[in-house]
Amino acid sequence: MKAVLRAGMVLLAGWLTVVCAAGTGQAAPAPPDDRAQTAYLADRLRENPVYISDQFPREVPRSTAPEFAEQARRVGVPTYVLVLPGSSLTASPAGLLAGVHDRLGRPGLYVAVDRSGLAAVETYGVSLPEATDARRATLYELPYDATAREVFRHFVDVLTSGKARQRLDAADAGHDGATRSHEPARLHMTRTDRENQSFVTGLAVTGIPLAALLVTVHVWRRRRVRRALSAPVPAPGGGRPDAAPGVSLRKPAASPPRSPSAAPAPARRGRAGLASGPFPLALLISLTVAALALSGLIAFTASRLFTDTTSGDGSYPTAADMRARVDRVADGLRRDPLYIDPESPSALDAADRARLRARLGSLRVPVLIAAVPTSSGDESGGNPALLAAALHDRLHRDALIVIADPATGSIAPFNHGAPVNGGYLIERPRETYTGGTDLALGSRLDAFLGYVAKSPPAKAGATPYPPEPAADPVQEKALPGLFTGDFRPGLLIGAFLGGLVFGLVALALSLARRLRLRPGQSSAAADGARGDAATPEAPDRPDPAWLRRTAREEIAALTAALDPADSLSAEARRRAWECLDATALLIDGDSDGRIDTDAAPADLACAVVLARAGRTAIRRPDAAAQVCHRNPLHGAASGRRQIRAAGSGRARSLPVCQACRAVPGPVLRLGSSPRTRHDAYVPYATLPGPLATLADGAGIDQLTRTVREYFGVH
Repeated sequence: MKAVLRAGMVLLAGWLTVVCAAGTGQAAPAPPDDRAQTAYLADRLRENPVYISDQFPREVPRSTAPEFAEQARRVGVPTYVLVLPGSSLTASPAGLLAGVHDRLGRPGLYVAVDRSGLAAVETYGVSLPEATDARRATLYELPYDATAREVFRHFVDVLTSGKARQRLDAADAGHDGATRSHEPARLHMTRTDRENQSFVTGLAVTGIPLAALLVTVHVWRRRRVRRALSAPVPAPGGGRPDAAPGVSLRKPAASPPRSPSAAPAPARRGRAGLASGPFPLALLISLTVAALALSGLIAFTASRLFTDTTSGDGSYPTAADMRARVDRVADGLRRDPLYIDPESPSALDAADRARLRARLGSLRVPVLIAAVPTSSGDESGGNPALLAAALHDRLHRDALIVIADPATGSIAPFNHGAPVNGGYLIERPRETYTGGTDLALGSRLDAFLGYVAKSPPAKAGATPYPPEPAADPVQEKALPGLFTGDFRPGLLIGAFLGGLVFGLVALALSLARRLRLRPGQSSAAADGARGDAATPEAPDRPDPAWLRRTAREEIAALTAALDPADSLSAEARRRAWECLDATALLIDGDSDGRIDTDAAPADLACAVVLARAGRTAIRRPDAAAQVCHRNPLHGAASGRRQIRAAGSGRARSLPVCQACRAVPGPVLRLGSSPRTRHDAYVPYATLPGPLATLADGAGIDQLTRTVREYFGVH
């Protein structure tokens, strides 16, 4: 009976053991013990009222502590400042400050600052009723890119101003719940902002001067003031000693043949062909120099405006700042293979620590665990491999170094010379290494050490590949030069936009000019007479490109005007058709409907004059049948003027347009061939061909007869 009772008791005890074990496995982990963190931070504040964590030197270097202390002294009461990364703050930063105050036992203003601003502000034993208002006002008044040093300085400014409540009320007016309706302007330039500045500077350096240059040339050539009184019209043939006096009426067979070398030069492109007539080279050079000077001025102004050289507040970590945390962790690992960051909330309770230390002591391979957080602001730039390599260099000891992040729960092992089979560890379940699982960090570290104990033996000396070095903290914040990066693409696109702006301006001017013309008028020639409201384009030294273009437009306009002109008188119709036929004889010898490639400048100018005269006959049949003798391109004459011809003491009455009747304008000058240099242009009366007859005051009817006779058409 006793044996049966003993067996029953054993079974009951076993069942209770199983139930307890199952309950223990499913129980939630004990809450973290933060007493060690508050005690550690209180000890640091006891040493210095300003403590800056060594875990984010890239963002808040420890060497800036004197600047925080200087601002803290302005408050007027004992002030204790904790500058910590977000991973070191608990769910309640105010509770952390309360725990630190309880440990420190000193009255004063306690401030917790993280990378994003003021985490908490508490007062103990001092009277600062506006501290909370100053904290909220600082939150609303500063942009998100303000650094911890700038936030604390602004907080002290608001607190000591005596107007914290008023500033908070003003800031609340632009604040809607958790969002800002009016975000303050950013304090610091980013690399993206600098690239935008470089691009815009490139656009302005080329686009503005180029557009100004092209538009200036275009407007000058369109609206240039005509020259003052030029030399009088020489007698026909008087300008050439080898030319007989009078007008040549030779037949085509007797006229000098046109040689292939007289082919017209290609139409000028670029600035030289933007408007009618040649452009003075000296003026073009002056405008180009002015455009280059404007480009340099824009670049200089941009360099004075965009002066930022860093994206931060100007503080850079020292070498001591960058190695402070590594030295601290390495010193802790020399004493204990399990190092737990005292600045962070503990993710391992007392049972976890005891169990892990026992595991570490029983392993046949050296394993070091550093339970410290990593972030982009630390010395490694958030790369645990770099942290493990730095610890190995400090310890001078081969070991499997494990970086366990208490903030994310991730586990990252790095073998530096330990006899551990790395392939075996890599093949273990992924849940062992990654955070965000239901398993607590202590349980996963315990499982990982179990895999290390079971791993097959390996040769010692295996080391990981050297990790990429972290970015230099100074270069990381340095902004690229203004004239680098996107500056060159900006130059190219600026040149394109400058040309585009010029094209739009030229198009707008052309459209505006067309709107001022009567229906049926050409954009190249407005009216046949100078006395009309619209004045025809009539340069005194037209180049071959302008002559060919204008002749083509004027002939097309005359042809279009003749089609619907059924109500014309017989005389007006006859004159218009004779003008059109004469233009074909002058510049369309091949009868292919195109201007001959070897058409002389005088023939092209004569064709323009005839086409304009034909259109004048259609619009104003009662208009004078003569054109201005000084420049036939002016159109119909409105009167006569006494002109003294060169080489003659007797003045003659010759037809002139309205403008030349008041003040005689310059004489039309043309080249003897399309290739004639501009400085070799001569008065039109000295050139062979029908156009010279107009210098003697001949009318349009006589000009058309002269053209027909010149080409043997009766």
